[in-house]
Amino acid sequence: MLAKRIIPCLDVKDGRVVKGVNFVNLRDAGDPVELAALYDREGADELVFLDISASNEGRATMVEVVKQTAGEISIPFTVGGGISQVEDMKRILRAGADKIGVNTAAVLNPELISDGARRFGSQCIVVAIDAKYSEELKDWEVYTHGGRKATGMSAIKWAQDAESRGAGEILLTSMDADGTKDGFDLSLTKAISRAVGIPVIASGGAGKVSHFYDVLTEGEADAALAATIFHYKEIAIPDLKKDLISRGVEIR
Repeated sequence: MLAKRIIPCLDVKDGRVVKGVNFVNLRDAGDPVELAALYDREGADELVFLDISASNEGRATMVEVVKQTAGEISIPFTVGGGISQVEDMKRILRAGADKIGVNTAAVLNPELISDGARRFGSQCIVVAIDAKYSEELKDWEVYTHGGRKATGMSAIKWAQDAESRGAGEILLTSMDADGTKDGFDLSLTKAISRAVGIPVIASGGAGKVSHFYDVLTEGEADAALAATIFHYKEIAIPDLKKDLISRGVEIR
């Protein structure tokens, strides 16, 4: 069994890290390069950067942030947000990222997954899925455009499709749990983890140490990602890892 991973997430807007609740009410959380270097020193296994600036200026800023970050850290990092073609992937990888996260663009054009995997290898392609439970569908539904647009697609089926097209990993965010600090969505995470053979990173809802234990064991996730609790020093990564190891979870 692969050792589990702890991954801080940095939502970057106009060159700064921001954080909100249920995808809204953003507030400043610091400098991305400084935070990345801190998390590297604290023992994070990887990092995820999500560029939530929609403009072209946001793209240029992000390439600069990626370059600066790559020079400061030794752990792998994934960059997502606004990547809609293979050339975008190439630009971000050349700036120093290890993996590329695709979300809306992959739903609109699933060939992007296959093209990216062929060009750079499956290990480079992370498909991010934002999902919310739909009473109507009696299933988790995929949302795009930063959680603003419902697609009518089943998150489980989409994860399987992404895997078959060459995705190397799924970054799964529960929109119901995001920013609430009430715990990860264990039902959703387990359902996706059991539906695919590639690693699943659980995101959305971390509030205390026990939530990480729950999602890595009961939720069957391969990695757990969080933002708010790390940025605002509510949980320190060394303490979190120590606790998980003491409970028998094999950590990187």
